[in-house]
Amino acid sequence: MKIIISGDLCPTEQVMPFFINGNVDALFGDVPEVFSTADRVIVNLECALTTADTPIKKFGPNLKAVPECAKVLRNIGVTDCSLSNNHIFDFGIKGLQDTIKHLNDNGLLWTGVGENDTDSRRPHVMKVGSKTITVIAVCEHEYTYALPDRMGANPYDPYYTMEDIRAAKAVSDYVIVLYHGGKEHCRYPSPRLHKLCRAMVRNGADVVLCQHSHCIGCYENYQNGHILYGQGNFHFVKYINDECWQNGLIVELNIDEDNNTPLKITFIPVVTTETGITLAKGNEKDAILQAFEQRNEELKNGHWIKGWEQFCDSVKQTYLSVIANAYTENSTERQNHHFAHYLDCEAHTDVWRELNKTWNHTNEKNL
Repeated sequence: MKIIISGDLCPTEQVMPFFINGNVDALFGDVPEVFSTADRVIVNLECALTTADTPIKKFGPNLKAVPECAKVLRNIGVTDCSLSNNHIFDFGIKGLQDTIKHLNDNGLLWTGVGENDTDSRRPHVMKVGSKTITVIAVCEHEYTYALPDRMGANPYDPYYTMEDIRAAKAVSDYVIVLYHGGKEHCRYPSPRLHKLCRAMVRNGADVVLCQHSHCIGCYENYQNGHILYGQGNFHFVKYINDECWQNGLIVELNIDEDNNTPLKITFIPVVTTETGITLAKGNEKDAILQAFEQRNEELKNGHWIKGWEQFCDSVKQTYLSVIANAYTENSTERQNHHFAHYLDCEAHTDVWRELNKTWNHTNEKNL
């Protein structure tokens, strides 16, 4: 038995005509051939499927795509969509309701959102052969997470999320966590994210996939649990002209029907084309996997922390400017909200802590 999980998908303006026309070959190349071998195919739908013109207030782009995208996803073999991400509520309640309707109309199952924060925590239980697999989709705190009185995405919570993992493990053969978080464009986890993902495994997760970073990160097997710190994009064509956006990993999970042995994981690289994506091949595939393996080694030997520190240093001026522009006599409401957003989101607070270590980190230490 096989489950396939893909990363972030958002139809961009450049390829929207192909989605409207249903041109699967141009959009996905030979990827559907891989999907056809799986019992379930999950994709992270990182936009609203709506025609609503109701963008919410936020920092960053408001992403949406035409409703026809749902039919295209069904036609390439997608069975389930994870919606717990930082763009699913970009067009408010109307946009999210439209998205759910279009997925339902096309027979696509979904998870990671709800009518309120409690409802959004509902686990996604899949029966694959004789096995029960539960998917828990959570996102960090940006602008889409559900509240007690508003629908939205399932927010990561250090207490509730662990409870949900333990509860799922008690009634499932396998638990998969889709964690939409981590710092964008950083190929290494923060120390917090590294500890968090390992804690998820100790609480019962068999697989933890960190999405959202838009780049392939690094992987480790921890206590027989698979942790991928950065899956990279699945289909986000020509949105940003950055090398890290141009490739990603499809995750293939193979399940032994007869035994409750650890899941076997395989990584399949995809690359961007002029009109969509296709499977990486030849030297290009080798280069992607070799760089991936090198980062995996850095995760083993502890050198990954240097990569994290260097990344934080590279964005230092951006973060300092957010502080400098907030809550002064001349600050605008938008500048103040920018600072508040950086305090609300876990990935941003990870960078704050790295750039602003207290004296406790420099006071005398053991000899």
